[in-house]
This record gives sequence, structure tokens and C-alpha cells, in this order.
Amino acid sequence: MAGLPPNYVCNDLEFGRKVFRKISVRLIPLLVVCYVINYIDRINVSFAALQMNRDLHFSASVYGFGAGIFFLSYAACEVPANLLLVRFGARRWIARIMISWGVFAGAMMFVKSPLQFYVLRFLLGVAEAGFFPGVIYYLTLWFPQGVRARAISRFYVGIPIAGVLGASVSGLLLGLQGRAGLAGWQWLFLVEALPAIALGILVLRILPDGPADAPWLSTEERAWIAYRLQQGRPAIAINSHAGLASAIREPRAWLLGTFLLVTFAASYAYSFTAPLLIRDLTGFSNSAVGLIVAAIWFCVAVAVIANGIAASNKNAPYLHILVPALLISLGCMGVGLFRMPLLVISSLALIPIFHNACFGPLYATAASFLEKDSAAGGLALINTIGIVGGFLGPYYIGIARDFTGSYQKGFLVLSVSCVFAVFLAFHLHRSEAARCSRQARDDLSPKIAPHGAQPSELSPADN
Repeated sequence: MAGLPPNYVCNDLEFGRKVFRKISVRLIPLLVVCYVINYIDRINVSFAALQMNRDLHFSASVYGFGAGIFFLSYAACEVPANLLLVRFGARRWIARIMISWGVFAGAMMFVKSPLQFYVLRFLLGVAEAGFFPGVIYYLTLWFPQGVRARAISRFYVGIPIAGVLGASVSGLLLGLQGRAGLAGWQWLFLVEALPAIALGILVLRILPDGPADAPWLSTEERAWIAYRLQQGRPAIAINSHAGLASAIREPRAWLLGTFLLVTFAASYAYSFTAPLLIRDLTGFSNSAVGLIVAAIWFCVAVAVIANGIAASNKNAPYLHILVPALLISLGCMGVGLFRMPLLVISSLALIPIFHNACFGPLYATAASFLEKDSAAGGLALINTIGIVGGFLGPYYIGIARDFTGSYQKGFLVLSVSCVFAVFLAFHLHRSEAARCSRQARDDLSPKIAPHGAQPSELSPADN
């Protein structure tokens, strides 16, 4: 292995396992905790709505628009935010996101009117823009393609953890109604915002910008990581380019972004209406509704880990995107068609379970065809296209509720749009299979020297 110290070349596999284990232990837990708090503050408005909508006289459309407008500002700022992360470094930029996010999330307790609700949700989107794709890009600086899907899935497990923790805690915080003159939903926003600020300060102190800045890595370990990352570049160089402009010209980035747009619409329609829908179906208390939602998120955690491991161990990552898309569509259909509460809730659970399960394989696949210089902008582009669905889903489902009197009927339309996501995933799977087949044939084809040339005259790559 050229460029590496010879003392561990023979033990490369075991050495690599130790290095990646060390990186995972040092980085993943902190990033997961950040993502847990980040996601709780993003969707805790769905639990606040159990009291807030009544106290402030918000209609379903007002609530849906306010919940969704977050994603418009998020989408508008995400690409520039991710490029700024590259410029200023992960440590400073992720810390800035967490601190500013916590300030605006806490300010939600002062909302009194629809306009204030819209403005603060919009500012939340500006503050948080770039966090998720920024961390995905950050992980590509540490983990090569072979182990990236598993690393991303371990990070992404923060969402189901946030769902379990947020649902359980939010239901209890609503029970503080009237304490110190504050409504339960005001306590919810205040208490759940404080950890974001504390974590931002912690990130600023301990998160390295990359392997070269990690004091807990030896010189040999840094060299090994650099070698493994560079080793993966030739395999993706054929279809990758440098810079954001080339990422924009990559058709697969747009297809994956469109896939995310459709599935995000269904997922965030679930996220912002599940507590309201479950309470309407069952008549349970806020704390009981929180426990049901927490149980669903526990299933999400299992699915995220299982699908990430399965995708890392197989050469067909698109299948681990296609099958979840199909099950999301079936879940939306079941919510719209069933009337028995148990069947509706079971169908509802399919949406977050399989939307989140496909994220590890999807972002690992995207990182595999984006070169280092275009990875930050490319990943942000994919997420920016997709996150628009976070506005469309909640706003649409709120309008559907006001017009039909039921959240359930709105999910039928979302089931049809998710079928389109299935076709997108199938097209990507077929295209990738065809590309791999062509590449395999090219690799097996004998090299033919130009007329009169000797084999030694061929390029080093041909020899």
C-alpha cells in the first residue's frame, strides 16, 4: 500500500477496524445527540399544537402553513449554509447552527398571532439550514464509501431517538399547564430549546474540523484515513466533477432530490399531524398520545439500523431505497382508507419507519458519485430539493383538514405521489445496474494497442 508506513500494511484490515471504531466512538455519539435535539426542536410544534392551536385559535391551515414555512427558508439557505461550513469549518459552523437554533426555538414560547408564528418558524429554518447535509458531508471526510452507509445510518438514528424522547417528554411538558403563569406549550418550547444552546458551546470546544485536526488520532491513523478516502476516488471519478456547478449538472442528484421531495411531503405530513390525528382517533390524553408516537419512533430506530447494515453489506443500495418507498405509499393509502383506529395507526407508522430507513443508503449513494469538491454543495442540493416537501406536506394536509374535516382523506393523495417516488427509485436502480454492467464489460475487454505501439508504450493506467 503505497504511501503508508510499512509496519501495519499486513494488518491493514484489523488496523482499519480499530481506526473506524475510534472515529465512531469519538464523533457519532456527539453528532447523534446534536441531531436528537435539533429534530426535537424542529417537530415539537406538533405536540405544542395539541394546546397551542386551541389557545391561539389557529385553524388547521394556519398551523400547517406555519409548520411548513420553516422548510422554505431552510431550503433557500441550505446550499449557501453548507458551502459556508466548508469555508469556516465544521466545528464553528455546526456550533453556530445549534446556538442560533436554540435561541429561536425558545422564542416560540412568546407567539401570540399567526404572523408571529410564521416569522419565528421562518427564522428557525434560516438558523438550522445546513445542519443535516453539513453533517453528512462532514462524515464523508472520515468514512470511505465501503463503511459510509453504516456511519450515516448510525448518525441518522438520531431522528427515531428524537421521536421517542421528544414524544415522551413533550407529552409530560404539556402537563405543566399553568405553572409560573405559562401554558404547557410554552414550557415545552422553553425547556426543549435550552439543550441546543448548551450543545452548540460543547461542539465549539471539542469537535475537530477533520482527521488532520483530531488530536486523538496518531500520525499513522491520519495517513491511513487519507489513503482510504483517496483510494475510493478513482471508482467515482468517471461520473463526478468539482464544484457546485458540476453537482447541479449531475442528473442523479436531481432525481434523488425529487425522490426526497415526494417522500418528505408524506413524512412531514405525518410528523406535524400524527399527535392530532391519533388523539382524534382514540380520544386519549396528551401523555398517552406521546407514548404511542414514541413507540412508533422506536420501530423507526430498528428499521434505520437494519436497513443501513443491509445496504452496506450488499451491492444493490437502490433496492434499499425502492422497497421503503413502496411501503410509504402503502402506509399513506392505509391511513386514507381504513377507519379502525388500530389499522390507521399501524398504516401511519409505516410512513416514518420506511422514510427514515432509506436515508442511510440514499445519502451514502449520493456521496459515492459526488467528488470531494462537489460533495458539500451536491448533498445540500439534494436535501434542498427534498426539503421543499417539508413545506408542501404540512400545508397541504392542513388545507385538506379544513376542507374535508379529516386529516385521513389528505393522505390518499400523498399515497399517489409516493408511487412516483417508487418509479424514480426503480429508474435509478435500473440505470445503476446498466452502468455497472457496462463498466464490468469494459474491465474485461482486452486492451488493444494502437497500430505499431508496443505494450510498454501504453499509459500506466492501461498496463
